[in-house]
Amino acid sequence: MKTQPGQLPQLLKKGLAPVYLVSGDEPLLVQECCDQIRKAAREAGYQDRITYHADNQLSWNAVADECNALSLFAEKRRIEIHLPSGKLGDGRKVMEQLLQAPPEDVILLLISARLDAAETKRKWYKELQGTGVHVPIWPVEPEKFSGWLQQRASNQGLSLTRGALAMLVERLEGNLLAASQELDRLALLTDGKTINEETIEQAVQDSARFNGFELVSELLSGKAAHAGKIIGILQQEGENPLGLLSVLVRDIHLIIELQSALPHGENPSAFLKKRGVFQPRRASAIQQAARRLNLTQLHQAISLCNTTDRSAKGFDDLSPWHHLRDLSLVLAGARLS
Repeated sequence: MKTQPGQLPQLLKKGLAPVYLVSGDEPLLVQECCDQIRKAAREAGYQDRITYHADNQLSWNAVADECNALSLFAEKRRIEIHLPSGKLGDGRKVMEQLLQAPPEDVILLLISARLDAAETKRKWYKELQGTGVHVPIWPVEPEKFSGWLQQRASNQGLSLTRGALAMLVERLEGNLLAASQELDRLALLTDGKTINEETIEQAVQDSARFNGFELVSELLSGKAAHAGKIIGILQQEGENPLGLLSVLVRDIHLIIELQSALPHGENPSAFLKKRGVFQPRRASAIQQAARRLNLTQLHQAISLCNTTDRSAKGFDDLSPWHHLRDLSLVLAGARLS
């Protein structure tokens, strides 16, 4: 069955399904839904957690063996499989078998990028619909971001003036993960006081000299040297790269869409405004990249974003900042060996 993120808490209270699929391109909302499932599973006795990442090195037979193994101490287990491409690939047959006869002592959690239409027509997905729960996460539309941000602030006990809300909406550009982090920071700075425009301006001045938004603009503009300096500073300051990654992936997909639209006579500025890009600097960087980069380079950049995401979540020996430096070279037009 399918359920919306807002309905998930009530569904979990009724009991656990043997398998959950959480899919989407909004890292914050995906993470929060997964955390709700993990919490409910832990409370039900599923304490052990085993994590797999579906890349070229993953042995799906090993996954099947782990799911079907009898625990020596009869401990319940949570088995999580990350699907960064949104596709099971070689794991389809294994997943079909697991869904037809789910292990009694295992909760399976699939964490996936947005599924395309072809994947939802496959046998494994139809089996999941009958056996488990799919929680699809959809992006917050640009015109609804202000309301989402206001509700999020209210849930945290924060009071925003209309001007402060407008400033945050413009600055955050629809990035939910960055919005959550910014509200957390404002909660610490304001201690329950109403947040106005002056508070926002002061918070910006007190923040790091560089931020993820500036890095994204420099990356898309092909300024590898300056991007490298920003990467070094963000790394030293202990920033989380996941927020800027979600913005970067979104903008690279926009660049690919823009390249497809241009031969048909679409006006670039009008195209970007339809998709919620109103800030001149961001629009300019996207347009420049669309003219400067080819499709192969853009797909390589998306692949490096996936690698960086994997590294940031602890699935790679190299630092995510290492992969971001490679990404800066690709977006500058260099060819990696």
